[in-house]
Parts: sequence; structure tokens; C-alpha cells
Amino acid sequence: MQTVSLFDAKTHLSGLIEQIISGAETEITIARHGRPVARLVPVSPTDTVKRIGIAAGLFEVPDDIDAHNADVLTMMTGT
Repeated sequence: MQTVSLFDAKTHLSGLIEQIISGAETEITIARHGRPVARLVPVSPTDTVKRIGIAAGLFEVPDDIDAHNADVLTMMTGT
């Protein structure tokens, strides 16, 4: 675990983030006046596969769903 000063963290932030992304560091502590105040850690990836299609089969889209788009546009823009 690496510890850097707040000044160095601001100056070299992109490099510190690259160390986290590459796995060279799993955690970087940022210190202010010698005291730890923050940690830079990797974000756990979210599983978007579960989210895609979550409503599949719960409703049916009518064939004429776009039939009133012009009316809606007129109501929204007043033209």
C-alpha cells in the first residue's frame, strides 16, 4: 500500500489512477499534513448483463406506439 501527500496526489492523479487500474497498487492512501484522509481504490465493476432486458416479457409494445409523435411534439413545443 502506497501513501502519497495531498499535493503529490493532485500533481500525479492520472498516474496514481493508472497504478490502480493496472493492479500495480490495490490501494493508495492520500495524506494531508502526514495524516491519512482518503483512499484511492478500484471500483468494483457492475454486472450490466443482469440489467439488460430486465423488463423482458413484462409488457407488450403496441405496433402504433409512434402514431402520436407529431401530436406530442406539438404539445411540447407549441408549434
